Amino acid sequence: MPNVLKGVVRGKTIELEQAPNLPDGQKVTVVVEPTEAERKPGDGLREAFGAWADDIEGLDRYLEWNRQQRKRPRRGSLE
Repeated sequence: MPNVLKGVVRGKTIELEQAPNLPDGQKVTVVVEPTEAERKPGDGLREAFGAWADDIEGLDRYLEWNRQQRKRPRRGSLE
């Protein structure tokens, strides 16, 4: 079973929070994933909104345009 350890990257070295309980020289496979705790507040929203994250007014204009488009009758509709 894999042993999950946390650490900090410093250049090409990963400094582990605890000893891996392996002998020196043991070859290992490392899968590196950033921990969620390292994310700054708002990072998830910025990723979700993409280009709109820094353009609130542009997002508002787009949402209003989209609302207006939904109100218009579509070709072939019964209205």
